[in-house]
Amino acid sequence: MEGLLFPIIMLTVTLVGGGLLLLFLKTAKKRPVSDETAISVQTAQQFINVRDVKDKYLYTKDGLVLTYLRVHAISIDLYSKAEKNNLIKQITAELSDIQYPFKFMAVSRPVDISPLISDMQGMLKTADDKRKELLRQEILQMSSFALSGEIVERQFYISLWDRYEDGVEKDLLKRASLLAEKFTTNGVGCDILTEKEIVRLLNLVNNPSYTHLEDTDFEAGIPMLKEDIYA
Repeated sequence: MEGLLFPIIMLTVTLVGGGLLLLFLKTAKKRPVSDETAISVQTAQQFINVRDVKDKYLYTKDGLVLTYLRVHAISIDLYSKAEKNNLIKQITAELSDIQYPFKFMAVSRPVDISPLISDMQGMLKTADDKRKELLRQEILQMSSFALSGEIVERQFYISLWDRYEDGVEKDLLKRASLLAEKFTTNGVGCDILTEKEIVRLLNLVNNPSYTHLEDTDFEAGIPMLKEDIYA
């Protein structure tokens, strides 16, 4: 009898444990989807928080309206130290009265050297044999630079935003126009981005493989992010 007591106890413990496990599995809630799985099925539009781009405005899913300005780069290599200091003081004075938040962005993009290549192709028609060969080699070299994206330039943007409500676009555009004027009055080019330019900027910031040489025509779509994007 004592020899059968231990197996009976083990069997009882096993049955009780198995019953508790089955009860737990039946009553347990469905396992939530992991963050990685949820991210892998997000669309690109959800990932970058964009609801719509229309005219000069970007509308986000969390209820904001944004507009963008491009600040044109200037060369100060030939400026004297005094001229540089004066430019800094003038722009600082112009921007000192801004009482609203804004974001400054500096991004790199390939330089558009297609006009230079077009000019060299035009020179081929009137060049002699020796110059034609040199021009052909130069065109091939420039074309390889354009395709590789090795030649880049820095571009500068400012974004302004406000909470969406009726008529906010007009106020936002007025604010952006006044800010652009502060730069242009000091000899620094600045303009407000249009719809296609905003889309191009979004591609430039969120898509590393994008270049401005691509076709900028776009249409509505729902691109999906790859599953292994965070692998």
